Amino acid sequence: MPTTVVLGAIWGDEGKGKLVDILCNSFDICARCAGGNNAGHTIVANGVTYDFHILPSGLVNPKCVNLIGSGCVVHVPSFFQELENVQKKGLSTEDRIYISDRAHLVFDLHQLVDGLEEVELGAQNIGTTRKGIGPTYSTKAARSGIRVYELFNWPEFEKRFRTLAHGYKKRFGDLLEYDEAEELERYKKYAEILRPFVIDAVVFIADAQKKNARILVEGANALMLDIDYGTYPYVTSSNTGIGGVLTGLAISPFNLKSVIGVVKAYTTRVGAGPFVTEQLNEIGEHLQSVGREWGVTTGRKRRCGWLDLVVARYSHSINYYTSINLTKLDILDGLVELKIAIAYKIDGIEFDSFPADLTLLEKVEPVYHTMPGWPGKATANATSYYDLPKAARDYVDYIETFLGVPVDYVGVGPSRDNMLKRGIAAIANK
Repeated sequence: MPTTVVLGAIWGDEGKGKLVDILCNSFDICARCAGGNNAGHTIVANGVTYDFHILPSGLVNPKCVNLIGSGCVVHVPSFFQELENVQKKGLSTEDRIYISDRAHLVFDLHQLVDGLEEVELGAQNIGTTRKGIGPTYSTKAARSGIRVYELFNWPEFEKRFRTLAHGYKKRFGDLLEYDEAEELERYKKYAEILRPFVIDAVVFIADAQKKNARILVEGANALMLDIDYGTYPYVTSSNTGIGGVLTGLAISPFNLKSVIGVVKAYTTRVGAGPFVTEQLNEIGEHLQSVGREWGVTTGRKRRCGWLDLVVARYSHSINYYTSINLTKLDILDGLVELKIAIAYKIDGIEFDSFPADLTLLEKVEPVYHTMPGWPGKATANATSYYDLPKAARDYVDYIETFLGVPVDYVGVGPSRDNMLKRGIAAIANK
């Protein structure tokens, strides 16, 4: 059975979770392939708001089995806290959430080190969530990380854990205020509690594909935070694009049917790094306040600016989207004029590619295509695509034409009912 993938197309926070929630009714399995609890997905379903971090958004669908894949990193205390939170809101999770035994463990130790590394960088800090994600992927790459299955061999786990802690103590000395014995004792208790959730995910995915199970992959973060293709070093520490789907879940590339890129109707990013279309003015303030642009995971305010189609096209050249989900179109309601970046220029010379060199990006000026807004009219809570003002539909059409990718979904509000279907999506929904 073909697999569908939902990926963030720019810097994340585009609203992937809502689309995953809507699509999950047609899938048997929802799987996370990379990242950890640095991700944040907000879903509003049946009047209840759920905030997901490490848990896949498919958990809202009571018939969907969910997997945290081998490419993920897992902070066990956060996993159980998040699970408890959604259970309190009425979600039944029994036999519906599993963790790959090959996923790496995030410790409180990693989180402390994350903060210390940010302090070391000073003004050049990355702006991480300080959830320990980067240090965990670093120890994974350095082959000193600890995987989930090792927790069930306590003598070996303890030995490897103490070696990891010793290395960090040598590096940071007295700056690392950390109780090694306390965390070890907690993980000794977690070992048995966690065991029922842990599976061999390679076997699980292989069996699912043999049985033609319908698989939906939920990406975390977004392409511009990819360790290889993002605005390095202002990125996360995993592959957030299509490559991470294959390595993080061991899904057959021959089973990929559709790759849906989620693009916000304007651009935002969290933390440091280049942002060509950022608006440090009343436009930026409008997008931030009306769009409720603060992080689900950290609470930090997001930087806001005009939609950057240079970035979106670059993202498409890596992830090869078969369709686009444009989200938060309603946040543009009330603006008289809209701008979309379609090229960059330096010293008057125009180019339309996205450079790897961040020093070039510092010199870039965006080339804008200007379009009329739809003041006095609203997209919010429209019930069908043709309920939208013509200027709003023109905006969507321009994006589709520029990227050469159909915009099959348009989001105009936070709930499930605020997702308008057009094109193939509308036909499939009949």
